[in-house]
Amino acid sequence: MHKIDIPQHILDRVMTRRGTLHCHENLDPTKTALIVVDLQNCFMVEEVASAYVPVAVEIVPAVNKLAAAVRETGGKVFWIRNTVNEEVLKTWSEWFEMMRGSPDQVTRRIKHMKMGSRGHQLHPDLIVKPEDQTVFKQRFSAFIQGSSGLPEMLRAQGLDTVLITGTVTNVCCESSARDAMMLNFKTVFVSDANAAMTDEEHNATLVSMYSTFADVMDTDYLINCLRKNAAVSEAAE
Repeated sequence: MHKIDIPQHILDRVMTRRGTLHCHENLDPTKTALIVVDLQNCFMVEEVASAYVPVAVEIVPAVNKLAAAVRETGGKVFWIRNTVNEEVLKTWSEWFEMMRGSPDQVTRRIKHMKMGSRGHQLHPDLIVKPEDQTVFKQRFSAFIQGSSGLPEMLRAQGLDTVLITGTVTNVCCESSARDAMMLNFKTVFVSDANAAMTDEEHNATLVSMYSTFADVMDTDYLINCLRKNAAVSEAAE
C-alpha cells in the first residue's frame, strides 16, 4: 500500500479555504456513486499488462469494502473499463503517436485493452454485483466528452456525488476526478483506494486533489460518513 503523506501546509490551506477538512462529509449516500477506474488485468496481471501497477492489487480489499458500503447505504457502483478499439486509434491518434519510442507498449496496449481480451477484464478478486453498472471509456478521463456516457448516466439516476478509486492515481483517476468536479459533481478522492507506480506520484495527486479539486478521505472515514448520514436520513423519515 502507498504511504500517504499530505503536508501540513496543504491541510492548513484546505482549512483556510473551506473552513473544514472534509467539505463533502455530509454527502447524501443515496446520491453517491462509487467510480472504480480501470482495475483491469491490463494493469494488475503482469503477463497481460500494458502498464503494470503492483499496488493496484493491494487496494482491491478497500475497493470491495467501499463498494459494499455504498450499496448498503443506497448508492451505486460503476466499474470503468479502459478500452482500445479502431475508433480510439483514429480519434486519439496523438496519444499513441506520443509513445512512438515504445512500440512494444503500444502493441501491448492495443492487444490487452481490446474488448474480449483477458487484459480488458476486471481483476477477478473484485466483487461485482448484478445491480452494478459497467462503463467502457476511451480516454484517460471517464468524464471528458467523447470518452463515455458516464456523466449522463449519473445525472439520469440522480447521482451528484462521486467517489474516485482505481488506477493509475495520477493518470486516469486524477483526470476523471478533475473533470467530474468541473462538471459540477461533488468529488471525493479516496486516498487508500487508488494506486500509482510510486508513493511520490500518488501523493502528488492527493496534494493536487485536496488543495483544489476534491475532498480527500480514506476508506474507513468515508464509510463512516456514508453510514452515519444514512442513519440520520432514516431517522428523519
